[in-house]
Amino acid sequence: MAHTCRGTINLATAHIDTEDACNIVLSSGGRTYHLKASTEVERQRWVTALELAKAKAIRMMNDQSGDEEPTSQTDRSEIQGTLKVLVNKLDDLSTCNDLIAKHGAALQRSLSELEGLKVPLDGGEKIKAVNERATLFRITSNAMINACRDFLDLAESHSRRLQRALQYEREQRTHLEETIEQLAKQHNSLERAWREAPTLTNLTLTAGSERVNKEDASDEDEDTEYFDAMDDSTEFITVTASESTQHKSMSPICNDVSAKEPVRCRQRRTQIPDKPNYSLNLWSIMKNCIGKELSKIPMPVNFNEPLSMLQRLTEDLEYHELLDKAARCESSLEQMCLVAAFSVSSYSTTVHRTAKPFNPLLGETYELDRLEEFGYRSLCEQVSHHPPAAAHHVISRRGWTLRQEITIASKFRGKYLSIMPLGVIHLHFHSSGNHYVWRKVTSTVHNIIVGRLWIDQSGDIEIINHTTKETCQLKFIPYSYFSRDVPRKVTGVVADSKGQAHYILSGTWDEKMESAKIIQSSEGASGSEGKQKTVYQTLPPKLLWKKYPLPENAENMYYFSSLALVLNEPEDGVALTDSRLRPDQRLMEDGRWDEANVEKQRLEEKQRAVRRRREAEATGALHEGTDYEGYQPLWFHQRRESITGETNFVYKGGYWESKEREDWSMCPEIF
Repeated sequence: MAHTCRGTINLATAHIDTEDACNIVLSSGGRTYHLKASTEVERQRWVTALELAKAKAIRMMNDQSGDEEPTSQTDRSEIQGTLKVLVNKLDDLSTCNDLIAKHGAALQRSLSELEGLKVPLDGGEKIKAVNERATLFRITSNAMINACRDFLDLAESHSRRLQRALQYEREQRTHLEETIEQLAKQHNSLERAWREAPTLTNLTLTAGSERVNKEDASDEDEDTEYFDAMDDSTEFITVTASESTQHKSMSPICNDVSAKEPVRCRQRRTQIPDKPNYSLNLWSIMKNCIGKELSKIPMPVNFNEPLSMLQRLTEDLEYHELLDKAARCESSLEQMCLVAAFSVSSYSTTVHRTAKPFNPLLGETYELDRLEEFGYRSLCEQVSHHPPAAAHHVISRRGWTLRQEITIASKFRGKYLSIMPLGVIHLHFHSSGNHYVWRKVTSTVHNIIVGRLWIDQSGDIEIINHTTKETCQLKFIPYSYFSRDVPRKVTGVVADSKGQAHYILSGTWDEKMESAKIIQSSEGASGSEGKQKTVYQTLPPKLLWKKYPLPENAENMYYFSSLALVLNEPEDGVALTDSRLRPDQRLMEDGRWDEANVEKQRLEEKQRAVRRRREAEATGALHEGTDYEGYQPLWFHQRRESITGETNFVYKGGYWESKEREDWSMCPEIF
């Protein structure tokens, strides 16, 4: 900047300091700025960039005060020629000035002599006036010459600055052209690689010494990671072992990807219409809803995304290949690591997804048939409306079955929105008989009224293998501005039936998860809160799961993942109650939000009318003393779970058979 203004920092005189792993302190002109990077690596990149910019600022300041010549020979010759012409012109003006001064002085002497002679009164006055004019002429000519000299000096000094600025702009333009060319090449190569890449990324879980990367065999201090302790367990620290102590930590069966089935892939869509830019005053709607259940608040589609809650539930299968690999594992502990990674991966799609999914209508269903492509079939049904509950069943011919019943409890608290999924997730592996059970954590949407919306996950997940009694304790650390931890951090410990830890899990719920096999543990010193710390020595961490990149233009398509983009794609042969056929949701996806709002009100009023009719029938049956069964889901029924003792909705069968027969006559008309 050529001058200071609010928000600028003079880097030439700024002091750059680092407080800890992620903080940067900039001091300049009595002002101090505290900046925070997301990771230590990012912090170091910023410090390096700021130091380079500071050095450049100092160099530019010195250049402006010095007499450095332009670097270009052509530009130097051009400027020298211009200066030479200006100097010659100045010499000519100086000669003229001397002549004017000489002749002016002679003229003034002559006039003075005439003034001394005895002449008539009128003649003396005229001579005196001429003498004054001659004096003024000489003063003016001197001033003109001085101004010309000042102009030349100024032109000489400014020409160097202008030349340096011009040279800098030329360099920046050249650099920008090179960068754009490089980015274009990278974009083309990535586009080619994406087209040629297989549908799924092969995420392997290996730990043989021949597969260890060079960067894993780093110094002990560099590989040391610190984890927050679980609420109900001792604090621990992990220390990565050196390469010489590495052993195989995963059995080869986990990496067996040779048994691939023939895949007949249908070409699916990769984009949806861009989200329209509609403005709406959220506070005018929400101010009277504080403390109410979110599902009972009438909301326009402006705050929705064009997917139903059933489809969002199906998005848990984004990384189903983790379960395919887990089904091939011989070790139940290694299998637990993959199941834990799968439980974390279901939150990766939510990091930018602050919009609300559509509340399903009672009896609404959603199927995702990927039997030919990925070996599984998924079915969801809205089994209850108040409270809203959805049942989900997935069967895979690659060796696993997943089922869950989720009831969403949500409260608007004024500044934030809490979403609490209630219910249990069951995962059963066919060959080993291992049965895993866990629950979801709480999601919180912040800055509901003022500021940019952002979402966080917090809480603990306990995954239990009820067959072997092995457990995994996962902790989702809530975001804190003052915390030095990486945002969205997740840590975990996998233990056997006796409570002995075998694996340390670490990562973030929006990016990746890693596992490290424990080879030694010891009791360490007490922590800051007096708790005993357990020090775990581990092998280098191995990647369990990594998030797929978002599709191009995702920010204009509700930040949908590749799977989310196809969830609402029209398909033939689905049930009449399928979410893809919901008219208000389809109108919203097409960008016709005003029509979608009208249609949404119609569907909700239709559902209320059906509910009032059922209530009237129940009241009539009560008065008559007859039994009234009430609403019963079409594809799920309630059964008592032997493991947890809870009563849940489980799949009773018949859906896929009806699809094969193309018979949906039993489906209610809900749309």
